[in-house]
Amino acid sequence: MGVARVGPRTKDLAKRIGRGEIAVIDHRDLDRIAAESLLAAGVAAIVNADYSISGRYPNGGPQRVVAARVPLLDAVGGAVMHTLRDGEVVELRDDALWRNGEKLAAGELLTADEVDHRMEEARLRIGTELRLFARNTLEFIDKEAERSFEPIALPPLSTKIRGRHALVVVRGLDYKHDLRALRAYIREYRPVLIAVDGGADALIDDGRTPDIIIGDFDSLSPVALHCGAELLHHVHPDGRAPGLERLQEAGVRYEQFVADGTSEDAALLLAFEAGAELIVAVGTHASMVEFLDKGRRGMASTFLTRLRLGPMLVDAKGVSRLYHGRVRQRDMLLLVVSAVAAMVAMVYASHSLRVFLDGFRLMFDDTWSQIRGWF
Repeated sequence: MGVARVGPRTKDLAKRIGRGEIAVIDHRDLDRIAAESLLAAGVAAIVNADYSISGRYPNGGPQRVVAARVPLLDAVGGAVMHTLRDGEVVELRDDALWRNGEKLAAGELLTADEVDHRMEEARLRIGTELRLFARNTLEFIDKEAERSFEPIALPPLSTKIRGRHALVVVRGLDYKHDLRALRAYIREYRPVLIAVDGGADALIDDGRTPDIIIGDFDSLSPVALHCGAELLHHVHPDGRAPGLERLQEAGVRYEQFVADGTSEDAALLLAFEAGAELIVAVGTHASMVEFLDKGRRGMASTFLTRLRLGPMLVDAKGVSRLYHGRVRQRDMLLLVVSAVAAMVAMVYASHSLRVFLDGFRLMFDDTWSQIRGWF
């Protein structure tokens, strides 16, 4: 039993839901990022109006939820999003959602075995989705290839990028681990910090302030919006400008950056065209599963962007898995032996130190002889 928080957009709901509350979402193929955001908020349970695993592809969200032992009531039907009001007290029992003794909706309480079984079936059927994904990607590349390599007009920037490293942060897969793994790099090179929408909050949570924030600002917190970074509103060449109303309502100063593709593509292109010496990407989307998690049917713009940047782009995804700084026992033993050897060498090399140690030894022998004489 707990307070229900209802939200059709999972990433928005995760920002306002409280610990111990029940998330009621409408999210087909619950992705890993969305699931982790709800778990980080401390939800007591998740009720999904849609199928958390449709079988199209192996999305990782449900596995994260059941592994955390958080109940996941699945496929209860879209009507619950309208019949249940935000803040009402509800209860999960008998594979159903109840309010004041009334059964609002029934579904299936997913178990770890059932989730694993469905994920395995999805992996076996991934070939069909792969063909569709590749076909969509190639169709868009055929339309966008020439335009993707045209010069881009940069907005006025007060942040100096030319000749510096640029760190582009997206709140994507494993971004927290990779940011932690890059702390030494950030301290040494002091790269320009470019955040894509929620990537600004990721940097702030890590104790840093972004220099530039770019995107449609749909997932940006008020703290990040007013953190002092330069704001660049991503506008598409066809005139689409999602998120413009929020910027205008906030009354903040911003510039427009017209670029094709996703906002993370625009951030990479900004760093490239502004003369960055090296571009390091954290949390960007690069695999088919990640793009399907985002609801995209292809990755044409990202593919072309990465072709344009070439070896200047370094993807930090998984760097925390590649290297873990830990002290091995063999290294500690070698350090101790080296220290002892250095002390021995100092004794033999220093006459005064040998005299001091000999005096200390004689004093100890004399004291020990007196003690033995007493007995």
